[in-house]
Amino acid sequence: MKSLAEKQVKVFESLKDELGLDNIMDTPRIEKIVVNVGTGSRQKKDRFANDFIAEQLAKITGQMPVIKMAKTSIAGFKIREGDKIGQAITLRGEQMRSFFDKLINIALPRTKDFRGLETKSIDEMGNFTIGIKDHTIFPETGDEELHKIFGLSVTVVTTATDKKSAEAYLRFLEVPFKKIKKAE
Repeated sequence: MKSLAEKQVKVFESLKDELGLDNIMDTPRIEKIVVNVGTGSRQKKDRFANDFIAEQLAKITGQMPVIKMAKTSIAGFKIREGDKIGQAITLRGEQMRSFFDKLINIALPRTKDFRGLETKSIDEMGNFTIGIKDHTIFPETGDEELHKIFGLSVTVVTTATDKKSAEAYLRFLEVPFKKIKKAE
């Protein structure tokens, strides 16, 4: 298995002309991956919903999530300060790399009618956000709980400084982007 330094050199060599890189330390890399689930109104209907979601996220990512609380009350959404409204996990290091590999190579191809990801999901700061409607695309989830399906968002935070370099780096990592149709 290649070390991180060897992988970084390989990325630098392949992207230095395209991005105009002079130093190997300027090469983009993944800093962290943040997985978020909003549980807002589900908690009011089923008091065990947060426990189920936390258990499933722990199976998927290999790490227990942090419960996010409402900071202020919002009467229009029937939310009170201190209500549990979501869960988040920040992955770094080996867990991050293993989750990214599983997401790109196993989970996304299992999505129904998957044709690729949009490049417009990359923001101007080089972060890439994917919205997943169904958590059961991950192999760790069991099919016995199909009535409790929830969605999640996955944000891949890179050290890229702009959208162009982030897209080039993610293409190098073989993220399945949609093919652009050329006009005839």
